[in-house]
Amino acid sequence: MKDSSMKMLILFVGWCILLVLSWPIAFLVLILFPIVWLAVLPFRLVGITFEALFAFLRALFLLPARLLGGSRSARRA
Repeated sequence: MKDSSMKMLILFVGWCILLVLSWPIAFLVLILFPIVWLAVLPFRLVGITFEALFAFLRALFLLPARLLGGSRSARRA
């Protein structure tokens, strides 16, 4: 939660600086931001899917070692 609020604060301060320096570009960014976010959303979903797939494959390959009592370092990773 704290990390997210800090990112939003930095984004807002950056936009305010851009507003002072060049207000037409600042308003263009304000209008285009949701469009870009929607365009990037499918790539984020694909990334989440692949991350879950690789976590599943890793757990599947490490299952025999966990069942046979592998080391604790293998369980933590």
